[in-house]
Amino acid sequence: MDVLLLSRIQFALTAGFHYIYVPLTIGLSVLIFLMELRRHQTKRVVYDQMSRFWTKLLAINFVIGVATGITMEFQFGTNWANYSRFVGDIFGAPLAAEGIFAFFLESAFIALMIFGKERISSFMRVFSSLMVAIGTNLSAFWILAANSWQQTPAGYQLVDGRAQLTDFAAALFNYSTMPRFLHAVVGAYILSGVFLAAVSAYYVLKNKNLAIAKPSLRWGLIFGVVFSVLQIFVGHWHAKEVAVYQPAKLAAFELQWETQTHAPLLLFALPDKEAQSNRIEIAVPGMLSYLAFGSTEASVTGLRDIPEDEWAPLAASSWSFHLMVGFGCITAVVLLIGLIQQWRGKIELSRRVLKACIVIVPLVYLANELGWMAAEVGRQPWIVQNLLRTTDAVSAVSFAHVAIVLTLFCVYYLILFILFLYFMMKSIRNFNLAEASANSGGKGKSRRGK
Repeated sequence: MDVLLLSRIQFALTAGFHYIYVPLTIGLSVLIFLMELRRHQTKRVVYDQMSRFWTKLLAINFVIGVATGITMEFQFGTNWANYSRFVGDIFGAPLAAEGIFAFFLESAFIALMIFGKERISSFMRVFSSLMVAIGTNLSAFWILAANSWQQTPAGYQLVDGRAQLTDFAAALFNYSTMPRFLHAVVGAYILSGVFLAAVSAYYVLKNKNLAIAKPSLRWGLIFGVVFSVLQIFVGHWHAKEVAVYQPAKLAAFELQWETQTHAPLLLFALPDKEAQSNRIEIAVPGMLSYLAFGSTEASVTGLRDIPEDEWAPLAASSWSFHLMVGFGCITAVVLLIGLIQQWRGKIELSRRVLKACIVIVPLVYLANELGWMAAEVGRQPWIVQNLLRTTDAVSAVSFAHVAIVLTLFCVYYLILFILFLYFMMKSIRNFNLAEASANSGGKGKSRRGK
């Protein structure tokens, strides 16, 4: 094991742990805004109770997410100095914009939602929740725009071995920005719908806090199903973009060895890199050509026509991609069955469906993580596609230095994850709607209807 591999493990660890918390923040903030909007429109107490409860869980997730994200960014200077030198002129702009225009926006208004809820007007509560929702989604846009530039660089020129920005709009809205942004955000919305449904299903099974559990369950199922359907189209759009601009990544995902028309869509395979073939393969003939280019006659580039030193890790790329799709499909089916039972008025009696809503929570978290893994591993060996190899991006640091920092990061992130689980589970298990309503019932009444 060398410094490069250890640095890659460290960044994968920190990015992976940080991304545990990002999707829920993105999606749950939108749901809370919708709750606040309904509370303001209808003046019904149930929406106030829903907003208060879910805001508490959002706050826990947000705090841990911030704590995991800050440490991750320092690695650009410590472990990836050559990368920072190469892309600093381009990468720095969206990262600065994310901090100024998104992070501070969501941080300021989430504090107002948590600590100032009783001191602001009804309209201001709605406005604050809207600003948090915009801030979290805007933060995702800036980060994904920066990351997408690494996948499909645009709006730059090479000067003295560095990428210099020549067109900010072209760099920001490069070929993969919008499909990758929408794919990630829709995945976050699905996760948030599942989270809402799972916690609510737990309360229904326990016959507890039903006043907010029943409507929250309905909201979660609807939200999850709507965006699961939308993800089919967004994911297809993103896959077509990969086929055009990153053919080597598509070949790694689908373990496509030969350049051919009527290329098959892979369902399952075990790759043999030395033999340049798949030992076991289950595929749908012609479907990859059709989905990627709209015609079974279209030619799909195979790995044998790509230099071997430009192949991504095949098993990791293919399995992460296909598991993401598989877990997403399982999640969509469970949510759809739950919504049908909800429509039939039998969801509260469908204990197996309620339990399934809880069981799929780890699957949808894994689907989001695996999607990120597929995107990042699939573009190797490039850290900036066709411009800078990962091997050339690492800092000149010692193995011992990286090993010590990696060990400390493991301990740090493990502690944060345990704290996250502890406070989340404690907040869910110990929540009593009657007590919470009594504690908040006398506060802010004079301003609630304004």
